[in-house]
This record gives sequence, structure tokens and C-alpha cells, in this order.
Amino acid sequence: MTEQQIRFDDGAAYETFMGVWSRKVGEVFLDWLNPGKGLRWIDVGCGNGAFTELLVERCAPSHVWGIDPSDAQLSFARERHKAGVAEFVKGDAMALPAADASADAAVMALVIFFVPKPAKGVAEMARVVKPGGSISAYAWDMMGDGFPLHVMHEEVEKLGIASPMPPSPEASSLPALRALWAGAGLVDIATETITVERTFRDFDDLWAISLSGPRLSVVAAGMTADVLETFRTNVKARLTPDAQGRITGSARANAIRGRVLG
Repeated sequence: MTEQQIRFDDGAAYETFMGVWSRKVGEVFLDWLNPGKGLRWIDVGCGNGAFTELLVERCAPSHVWGIDPSDAQLSFARERHKAGVAEFVKGDAMALPAADASADAAVMALVIFFVPKPAKGVAEMARVVKPGGSISAYAWDMMGDGFPLHVMHEEVEKLGIASPMPPSPEASSLPALRALWAGAGLVDIATETITVERTFRDFDDLWAISLSGPRLSVVAAGMTADVLETFRTNVKARLTPDAQGRITGSARANAIRGRVLG
């Protein structure tokens, strides 16, 4: 692991790289969560608003507060949101800018492994949600090869090159999530594993989109031309296209839900 930080400061790039993945897993997650209509939500780490918009489309909330530390991501989220139900606010997951018991539900979508102190983040969600309200999250299984196209990161490791990691990858495992939810005093805890697929039109499409992400872009920028070509060749050899040349990758997320006691 390097000391470089993973930063999401480009909303449009995030949409191409991760927004599509987020929506795919988010749809399955919301089907599993099955929330009621007309709720007040806090979307912690909303990024460019990909999951926020899914909440608006699928759950008919009365209001959503999207919280994120990135001005650029929030700007993109405000531009994409047209329904007027969501309000995007700059803030920290470990110190949410919201009053106690001010929401019906709080959610972290692909965020908990970015929180330096995950227990504090879960405690903050529990603080701002009213008794009986829902606290939920889903996260790529970072410790179990669940990250989208994890084969690319495996090939980086084989080359002996370190790549940036989020501060709390271990928080994405199901045992860790259960412990975090129980530690926050939440009840009726349930978990689920979600697997999704994404199809790219060809290898070049997959390669360009994957290298636009904050982890691999940093790694690729530090490679010589020869090493980069070796990396590309090794990745391509592990991915099998269909008859039309399309390549389908998979990803796996761990999901959890619980309820504030009361």
C-alpha cells in the first residue's frame, strides 16, 4: 500500500468509471432493502449523486441530504439532480452536518471503506436517524476480490507495484460490517451478498474506463511504457471476449441493514 490518497474529484469521470457499477449494485440493494416511500434520507458519501438519484427514482423520498467532502463531486451531483428532492451539502462522514434524529434512514453506498474510523461513521448515522429508522450500507468486498475487475489489481501486484488503497478496506467484509452495526447498538441486523456484471464493448473500452479510476490511473502514470504494455498484455490474456468482442466483468458487494433501537 502506498501513501497516496484515493481522491474522487471529477464527477464526470467517476460516473463513467464507477457510477455505472454503483447503479447496478444499488438497484439490487434497494430491492433487498425494500424501504418505504416518503422517507427522509441521508446519503453519506454521496459523491456525484449516482446513488442519490437512484434513491429519488426508486424510493420516492420526501427529502434526501447528500453529504460528501468533495466540492467537485457535489457540484456534479447538483447539476444532475432535477427533481428538487435532494439537497447536497459538504460534510464529513464522521461528523455529519445534521441534527440528532432528523432523518428516517441513512445509507453509505460504496463508502464505508473510505471512512478512516468506520465505527465513528456508523455511530454518526445512528445519531442522525430517529428511533426505529434504518441504517444501511453496501461496499465492494475489498478483502475478497469483490472490487470491479479485480484481475487488473492482481496483475499490478504480480508486477511488484503497490497501488493506493482506501483507509479501511477491512470494514467491507461481512463480519466487520456485522460488528460495526452491533457496536453501534443497532438491532434487526441482516446482511446480503450482491454480485453484478458490466459489459464493455471491447477490451479497449474496458481498459480506458478502468484506467480512468483513481487507483489504476495513479499506478499507470508511474509505469514506464514497457511495463504498461506488459500490464495491458497480461490483463487482456485473462479476459475472454464473446463472439462480438464484448467483455463482461463482475463485482461483488456486501450489504447490511439495521434499525435504530426505539
